[in-house]
Amino acid sequence: MHEPQSPTLRFRRLAAQLKQGREKSKLTVSQAGKALGWTSSKISKIETGQTRRIVASDLDKMMDLYKIEDPAKRQALHALAKDAKKRGWWSSYREIFGDQALPDFEAEASVIRSFEGLVIPGLLQTPAYAEALFQGGRYTDAKDITHRVEARMARREILTRFNPVHLRIVMDEAALRRMIGSPSIMAEQLKHLLHMAKMPNVDVQVLPFSAGSHAALVAPFSILEFPEQLDLPIVHVGTVTDSVFFEQPKDVERYSATFGDIQGTALSTTQSARFIADVLTSLESD
Repeated sequence: MHEPQSPTLRFRRLAAQLKQGREKSKLTVSQAGKALGWTSSKISKIETGQTRRIVASDLDKMMDLYKIEDPAKRQALHALAKDAKKRGWWSSYREIFGDQALPDFEAEASVIRSFEGLVIPGLLQTPAYAEALFQGGRYTDAKDITHRVEARMARREILTRFNPVHLRIVMDEAALRRMIGSPSIMAEQLKHLLHMAKMPNVDVQVLPFSAGSHAALVAPFSILEFPEQLDLPIVHVGTVTDSVFFEQPKDVERYSATFGDIQGTALSTTQSARFIADVLTSLESD
């Protein structure tokens, strides 16, 4: 099982603490750069996470300038810098996840709230369902599809690891009705969905067609929250070619409000389980 560690979050945490150190020292970015003999751009790129690497000697210089003298604190910041250099398991699937990999953030998430309108959410898919899903796209090469299925299945480990993520899903009824693959593949998928819905860290709610218009008639999205106070929530929106991440508080708040609205409109988790079971029964009786 993969180690729940996000190099990107580790560096962001380091960057945030260095920025706090500079501000406590009452230094501007320009003043800090001048004192260190660096350009202000170098300081800025470190603090905003535009650079993902910082050598140990540079980190020591910044901590010296900001009067971060506590040995334990200095050691902790060096540990963050070291962790930020590690490669996550998803680096083997860079052509699938892109430069900003969703699993990078999922690795340390404590809560993930997701809305899906057309298909079963990726974290709850079976291998056969995922394979059938990819076969319906432009990726027709068998090896490529196998690679993509492996990547998607690897993501699921965050649900069953020690101290797993709490996954809260709201999905449209269309995701249950759309026939992906054969009836047997769909039946297996719905059974897996019901099995996962029984787990204490997984909540599944269905938005039935009868709900009519609702707040999330938009692209699927996920809101990721993290246990560390310095790691602010982010929103992930998948696109045809890449992933888009929204980090500004006002954007996160809008998506959080939308998710709250559709949670209120959706069936309860108990009602949803019955609804899924009914769809499964109908599928198996055809």
